[in-house]
Amino acid sequence: MPSLSMLLRRYLRRASWRTPVLVLLGVFLSSWALMALVETDTDIADPHQYWWWFLITASTVGYGDVYPESTAGRAVAGYVVVGGVVTLTTVFTHVADRISRAKGRRMRGLTDHDLSGHVVLVGYTPGRTERLVQDLRADAAIAGRDLDVVVCAWEDQAEADPFADEPRIHFVRGDLADLPVLRRAAPERAGAVLIDARDDNEAVTLTVAAEEVSSGVHTVVTLRDLTRRRTIARIDRTVHCVQWHATQMVVEELQDPGIAGVYDELMTPGGVGTWSSTAPDGATATYGAWQRALGEAHGATLLALRPPGHLDDVTVSPPWDSPVPAGSVLYYVGPRRLGPDELRGLLGDVPSGT
Repeated sequence: MPSLSMLLRRYLRRASWRTPVLVLLGVFLSSWALMALVETDTDIADPHQYWWWFLITASTVGYGDVYPESTAGRAVAGYVVVGGVVTLTTVFTHVADRISRAKGRRMRGLTDHDLSGHVVLVGYTPGRTERLVQDLRADAAIAGRDLDVVVCAWEDQAEADPFADEPRIHFVRGDLADLPVLRRAAPERAGAVLIDARDDNEAVTLTVAAEEVSSGVHTVVTLRDLTRRRTIARIDRTVHCVQWHATQMVVEELQDPGIAGVYDELMTPGGVGTWSSTAPDGATATYGAWQRALGEAHGATLLALRPPGHLDDVTVSPPWDSPVPAGSVLYYVGPRRLGPDELRGLLGDVPSGT
């Protein structure tokens, strides 16, 4: 059988805020009546005096400026002390229970989050999600921002908040296709929404749900098969699709909308691509001079340089006055690869050292 203390704790946990108020009021009124009855030789029961004595005695402070003199009066004072202790215990138990419940709800992902400008990540994969969150927050930190991220997991993906020790990473758990569950993450006020589902069919389902609660917010969907983006486009043509395994591309697309499309264009055969050619013998020009010459003559954009004989020393977008000696490898974006004769002709038109 449960002990008396266990029964008392169970009762106190179930007690509402009205319980301590009623207990305190009952003790106050009954003790006042008893004190007026037994303390006839002092003015402790006077209305202007008793409330002060009751407050000090019930809180167990006991200044001693006012006190009963009779034995019966002291018995009433003991009754007041017990009533005060019970009241304070009820209040503290209720507060602790509320705090515990709130923490439990947060750990289980059941609370609503009042955020804006954050990233909502729909779907949780152990290891992968942690890496995505870390990269997102690192990129934001470089830009001088402390980014909030809300991770949304299905009930069978995480039993409790996997980021419990991270104050800027929040957690939602439940049926992610259920709109009230998604709304806990405040996606309508988010800076971006990332749908990182377990498979492409689930990605389509979650895209429909996300567009319902956060239409107009920059949304990125990871797909195993990028041909499924045609299906995504039927939901919303502004949603950006990224290859699932390209996590760095996912992060870049969230931070810079549309950049995945640039990479797709560069990787598509028959269109604009990335090329490399070796600077021919002749006059040395600067990076800026090569940039202008390639752009004006061939519609190409110089991206990076590699000095001759340095296989691992590639410099992306160096200063325009950087020298480009003969034999340097030029990396550029253009419609086709340029041959040595085409480059030699360009170099001849560029003044040495400019």
